[in-house]
Amino acid sequence: MSSDQNKNGFIPTHGGYRNLISYQKSEIIYDGTAYFTNRFFRKYDRTIDQMVQAARSGKQNIAEASMASATSKETEIKLTNVARASLEELLIDYEDFLRTNKLPIWDKEHKLTKRLRELNQTPNANYETFKKAIENESPEICANVLRGLIIITTYLLNRQLKTLEQAFLKEGGLRERMTKARIESRNNKK
Repeated sequence: MSSDQNKNGFIPTHGGYRNLISYQKSEIIYDGTAYFTNRFFRKYDRTIDQMVQAARSGKQNIAEASMASATSKETEIKLTNVARASLEELLIDYEDFLRTNKLPIWDKEHKLTKRLRELNQTPNANYETFKKAIENESPEICANVLRGLIIITTYLLNRQLKTLEQAFLKEGGLRERMTKARIESRNNKK
């Protein structure tokens, strides 16, 4: 379903999360994190599970928020924020990895950060778009690319939350839509 308003009732159309760039980026982050943790951590290191779960939580909560939007803007907003918080946790894990391995954390002006921004502009980007960087021989490149993708996705989620806030202020929640629909239904019967 698209995010357009359902004209025939009070439950808005919902879903469509696979079309959200934030969801698409979070899927790349999840796949990249699964690859990264299997490659750079020992088999039974608890960090693997924690990083993969944070990546999964980011992705899954975007999807769940989109589906919950049908009946609860509050839940949609909360779950979108949970996605953002999970990705922030994952960002810190990548920064910890870089710091503890005495690898640089790229700033905005780093030449490869600029390349990442270029790649990020690729329409319909997916894991294959970033594979060469994520699966690079250098752990510095892998971690910084995933870190960069997380920063981009967090930025998108921040914008998404602002949009959700404005939509709620403009359209209200389910109870308001239900009441309005009931009143309109009654008035049409007269």
